[in-house]
Amino acid sequence: MKRRSLPVATAFAATAALLLTACGGGDDKVVGADTGRPSATAPSAAPSGSADRPEITLPKGVEDVFERWETGDAAKDAALADAARAQTAINHAITQGKTDTPGLSFYYEGKALTTSVKWVQKWLDAGITYTGTTRYFHPKVELFDKKSAGVSFCADESKAYNKDRKTGKVDKAPATDDSYVLYNTRLEKNEQGIWRTTDGTSVRGSETCVQ
Repeated sequence: MKRRSLPVATAFAATAALLLTACGGGDDKVVGADTGRPSATAPSAAPSGSADRPEITLPKGVEDVFERWETGDAAKDAALADAARAQTAINHAITQGKTDTPGLSFYYEGKALTTSVKWVQKWLDAGITYTGTTRYFHPKVELFDKKSAGVSFCADESKAYNKDRKTGKVDKAPATDDSYVLYNTRLEKNEQGIWRTTDGTSVRGSETCVQ
């Protein structure tokens, strides 16, 4: 669980305007669960707009897996895809050990950008990065209008582990309920057609996500 060594705190500031729908129930079977193999490693929705997106590649040994990250609705899937890219952008910043990566400022703005930069800095101050796989599942999206949306989803960090930046030592402590996180985020669509995360909350150990 890659955030074990850091204070259990929300990565985003609270806002009343967010989508507050919780993650799906435990009866919703995850594709690939029987074999342990993820169903997909990234959302396949085509990038919205014609903006020149930054290239974001996670290092070897680090993977983001997005399960059932499509609804079949093009507008909703575009918002979901950029929400997923935002998560990978912050994970990329952590593994790169930088708070000024192009991905952060591209997919986050306002309060979400400020808190995301502070979150990455906490990792730097602690002298750690992480390795392993983070699984994102039970995504839900609501379009408030043509330029604003709410996205909620769960994260499973049970297969991701803290790694000391200097020694390379990996902390493979057993997973706990805190390995599961519920995210609620607000996105705003800019003039280039990018759905940028502007605000959000995260709840570690949420009962709606623990498996």
